[in-house]
Amino acid sequence: MVSDRVLLETESLSKSFGGVHAVQEVSFSVRQGQIKGIIGPNGAGKTTLFNLITGVYRPDRGSIRFDGERCAGLAPHQMAERGIARTFQNVELFERMSVLENVMVGRHPRTRAGFISAAFRLGGARGEERLIREKALEILGFVGIVDKAEWVSSALPFGLQRVLEIARALATEPRLLLLDEPASGLNAVETRDLGRLLGRIRDRGITVLLVEHDMSLTMEICDEILVMDYGRRLAEGTPREIQRHPQVIAAYLGEELVA
Repeated sequence: MVSDRVLLETESLSKSFGGVHAVQEVSFSVRQGQIKGIIGPNGAGKTTLFNLITGVYRPDRGSIRFDGERCAGLAPHQMAERGIARTFQNVELFERMSVLENVMVGRHPRTRAGFISAAFRLGGARGEERLIREKALEILGFVGIVDKAEWVSSALPFGLQRVLEIARALATEPRLLLLDEPASGLNAVETRDLGRLLGRIRDRGITVLLVEHDMSLTMEICDEILVMDYGRRLAEGTPREIQRHPQVIAAYLGEELVA
C-alpha cells in the first residue's frame, strides 16, 4: 500500500562530466510503498541518477534525503547499510560462486562478525554464517529459484541470472530497491514473471524505483513515472498522465506511448 510518507527525495540534483550535463537540477520524490518508474531516451541521465542516489557518484549540486536524512556523498556501502540496494544494467554476479553464495554475499551489510572471528571460525561467526545461509535460502525460495541454490551462477539461464541479482539485492534487507533495466534481454514470459515478482516485493513492504525501457511493463506495474530527457526532469505523473503528455510523446519520436 502506497503511503503519504516520502522515503526518497532529491532536490536540484546535478552532475556533469566535463562539458556534458548528465543530470541537471532534478527534483523528485518516492513515497513509501510505491513502484516508481524512471523512463527516457538513451542518454537521458537515468543511470547517472541511480549512481548519485546509491553513492557511486557525488553530486555537483543538490541534495538527496532518504527517510528524512541527508545522504548525498555517502559511499555505496553506507547507502546499503541505510537500506538502499540496487541492480545494474549488465548482470554483475560472482560467476564462480554458487547461486546460494551470491545471495549470502548480499547479507554482508547485516553481518556483525569481525575479521578475526570469521577467519578462525569462532562460535559467533559460525552461528552467524548459519543464519546467513538460512536467510539466503528463504530469499531464493521467495524469488522461485531455491532449487538452483547449488548451481554455479554462470550456469543459470540469463533470465534467472536477472532474478538472482534481485535476490542478492533483497538479501541486504532494503527499504528501497533500485532496479536498472531489469527486463533487458528477457523474453515476454520472463518479463511477465518479473512484473509479478516486483509486485510481491512491494507486498513485502519494499519500495521500488525502476529504470526500464519496456513500456508495457512500466505502464502496467508503476504507480507513478518520472520522465527524463537530456538530463532534466521532463514530466512526472501516473502512467495514464504520462501516456498523454505531449512533451513525453515528442521525446519518444512522436509515437504515443502504449500500455
